[in-house]
Amino acid sequence: MTTKNDYFQSLIKLSREFGTTKDQDKLLNLIVSNAVKTMKGKAASIFLMDEESQSSARNVAVAQVGLSANYTHAGPGHAVKISPQLLKDGYIYFENATTDKRLMNHAAKKAEGIGSILTVPVMNKGKMLGILSLYTKEIRKFTKDEIDFLSILAEQGGIAIENAQLIKKLRDNSQIFLNLAASISSSLDLKTILQTLTESVAKCLDVKAASVRLLDSDKQTLKLVASFGLSEKYLNKGPISAEKSIAEALKGKPVIISNAYTDSGVQYKKEKKEEGIVSILCVPIKSKTDVIGVLRLYSDRQREFTEDDIILVTAMASQGGLAIQNACMYLTVQDDIKDLKENIWSHKLWF
Repeated sequence: MTTKNDYFQSLIKLSREFGTTKDQDKLLNLIVSNAVKTMKGKAASIFLMDEESQSSARNVAVAQVGLSANYTHAGPGHAVKISPQLLKDGYIYFENATTDKRLMNHAAKKAEGIGSILTVPVMNKGKMLGILSLYTKEIRKFTKDEIDFLSILAEQGGIAIENAQLIKKLRDNSQIFLNLAASISSSLDLKTILQTLTESVAKCLDVKAASVRLLDSDKQTLKLVASFGLSEKYLNKGPISAEKSIAEALKGKPVIISNAYTDSGVQYKKEKKEEGIVSILCVPIKSKTDVIGVLRLYSDRQREFTEDDIILVTAMASQGGLAIQNACMYLTVQDDIKDLKENIWSHKLWF
């Protein structure tokens, strides 16, 4: 029988490991191993949420112990549907996994020798990242201490996942700025630089597409100068009015459109629906203090852009503005040099 001291010692060991390594895989595998050993289970696994559907965990576990490869990859039956009960109660208990109607693949579970399953959410900062499941051989009930212990392990898993995501995000952000800086320093071709900008920001933030539009000379329309991920049909839909097209961004403020189909400031709603554009983030591009255009990100699902997202995209838009400014200065200098040469040649007779 597992005692409270067993739980305590297990958590101490896990805390020590968290203090010595930031390797997500190692930490998550340690969590599932501790769950099985301390709770005397058959197996344990951690699944991450499917970010697109936000309704079920992915089929392939990011960490598991005690399950055969055939069972782990057997299909969506191993991804527990995220029901209101899991979020409300903090756990789901399947007393007989081979007959419970809330689960699928009963035959696979029977062949694997699974009796009961206890599942708890993997949470971090109030956000559900996935699930942690413990599997037993025998039909078994779980005590409150066992449920609490598994929940604590799941919280540790959430911290490990969040830390790994933050580290990856920092690395990705650093890489994207390095790529953009390299593009700016190696070329004065604005088309190449801005094309790199749209592709890099779209991939970094995992959105459908991105575009750069600059104010035309009349300051009434926004002219497309670079895009990534948008169809030719959508790009050729018609002129973009500076007054109607998310006008706040042209006043220097980032604008988030949660639903492009219903927002009054969005043009070409029908075309956006056909293109599969749902949410939009639009930030100004500035040259010195003047707004000269906008950088837009398009998501194919409803998305709440975070403050970190806005800061990153705004910083990249600033890099785009700097590139435009540098190119304009270069062209001005070239014209001045041309005029200087012509003037010097015309005054050669003076010497």
